[in-house]
Amino acid sequence: MTTRAGFIALAGRPNVGKSTLVNAIVGTKVAIVSDKPQTTRRAIRGVATSNDLQLILVDLPGVQRPRDELTRRMQRRVELELSGSDAVLMMLNGAEGVGPGDRWIAAQLEQSDIPVVLAVNKVDRLRPARIAEVLIEAAALGVGDDIFPISARTGDGVQELITHLGTLVPEGPMLFPPEDHSDQRRETLLAELVREQVLRRTFEEVPHAVEVQVEEIDESRDDLTTVRARVWVETESQKGILIGAGGSMIKKIGAGARKELERELGTQVHLELAVRTRRGWRGDERLLDRLGIE
Repeated sequence: MTTRAGFIALAGRPNVGKSTLVNAIVGTKVAIVSDKPQTTRRAIRGVATSNDLQLILVDLPGVQRPRDELTRRMQRRVELELSGSDAVLMMLNGAEGVGPGDRWIAAQLEQSDIPVVLAVNKVDRLRPARIAEVLIEAAALGVGDDIFPISARTGDGVQELITHLGTLVPEGPMLFPPEDHSDQRRETLLAELVREQVLRRTFEEVPHAVEVQVEEIDESRDDLTTVRARVWVETESQKGILIGAGGSMIKKIGAGARKELERELGTQVHLELAVRTRRGWRGDERLLDRLGIE
C-alpha cells in the first residue's frame, strides 16, 4: 500500500478558527480554542492518520506584525514552519470577509514556492449569497488555485479539504506513530489547557498578559494526579483580577481547568495554581526560553 505523509502549515489572521480545524481533523483536542487574538503562541503540530495518509497539521500563531519579543518569536516561528512545510492552508474568516490582514498574509505567501490552499471558514454562519461573495473575495487574493468553503465547528466541507490536502504531501512512510495525535510535551499541553480557561474568563489586556507554566506532575498515586502550575501576569492589578474577590476567579479557572486535565489524563486531578507577577515578561527572553516559546 502506498502511503503519503507531510506537513501542512495553517496560516491566517488571529481568530480565524485554525485551532478548531486542527482539533476537528485530528479528532481530539491538541490546540486550545478561544475567541481572543494571540491564543496560539507556539507552533502546535496535530497528527491526523488514516490507513494511507498522515497529515501533520502545524497550527501556527496568527500571522502579525511583531510588537515585542513574544510576538517577534511567534512571527519567526511562523516563517520557519512555513519554509519547512509541503503546503500551506490559508484560512479566512468567512463571517468577517477578506480584510487588510488577509491581503498582507497573502502577499507574504505569494513570495513562496509552497502550494497554497484557501479555506473560507465559518460558512455555517452565512447565507449562500454571502458565501459566494466571500469566495470571490478570496479568489481575488491571488494565492492558491483551490478554495474550500468549510465550517470547522460543524465539519461541513472538512472531509473534502482533507482529501485535497492529501494530494499535496509526498509519497513516503508515516512520520509519527499512528497512535500519536501531537508532538507537544505533556507539560505544555496541560499548561495550555489551564491558559484556555483564563482566556475564557478574562477580558481586555489580561488574556495577552497571561502565560502558564506547569512545574510538576505528580503521579505517585494511580487514581490521582497532582498538577502544580504557575500563572504569570505582568502587573499586580492583573494578578488581582485573576485571583478575584475572595479567590473567586482563580477557583472558577481551576475548576474549569481541572475538568480538562482529567479528560486529558484519564484520572482525577488535584490542581494547584499560583499566580505570580513578572513585569514585562513578554520581553523577557530568559523567561520565554523557560516557557518554551522559541
